[in-house]
Amino acid sequence: MLDTASWALALPAAAAALVLGYLLGSIPFGLLLTRLAGAGDIRTIGSGNIGATNVLRTGRKGLAAATLLLDAFKGTAAVLIAPVIVGGGPGGHLLALLAGLGAFLGHVFPVWLRFRGGKGVATFIGVLIGVSPLVAVGFGLVWLAAAYTTRYSSVGGLSASAATPLLLWAAGLTPDAVLFAVLALLLWTKHAANLKRLMAGTESKIGHKAAAPGADGPA
Repeated sequence: MLDTASWALALPAAAAALVLGYLLGSIPFGLLLTRLAGAGDIRTIGSGNIGATNVLRTGRKGLAAATLLLDAFKGTAAVLIAPVIVGGGPGGHLLALLAGLGAFLGHVFPVWLRFRGGKGVATFIGVLIGVSPLVAVGFGLVWLAAAYTTRYSSVGGLSASAATPLLLWAAGLTPDAVLFAVLALLLWTKHAANLKRLMAGTESKIGHKAAAPGADGPA
């Protein structure tokens, strides 16, 4: 266990990792890219969400792909950079996990957009890549299988996120499994509207383009 002096050093490092992750995660790439490309404000179409699925509804596949990659990258960057920049404290891996938590929270609740961000799937997988690339492959396989079978992007993301803590636990990564259980719970909460539409049979399928606020998949 850590003594008082160790905790005095650990807590600031942990807080710094969490804040660093949050700042990285809160960069709204979907909004920035669509504006720079002259596609307008992504929040005025589809679900009004800033993630890749809603960007795709502009018909700009390149922008959607770039948003997906960048939203994932900020999660990976947080995990890899935080232990290097912050250093010391409660241990590098714990700092990485805290930074990953911060990145996810930043994407879902960005202070710059009045805490109305994306739904977290891309950043979830980005954090996972930084923590365990092998389990990230498992996430991708589950997502592809579920999305291909149902044609619902939301089902793919929800299924893969639910499987992730179990995969991490099976790999012997218990602290990581706990973190991703929390992230999965938050992700499912953000998809409450999708779950209602799935049960009602009105959820938008992959490839659907919308011009007004409505359904959305994971972002």
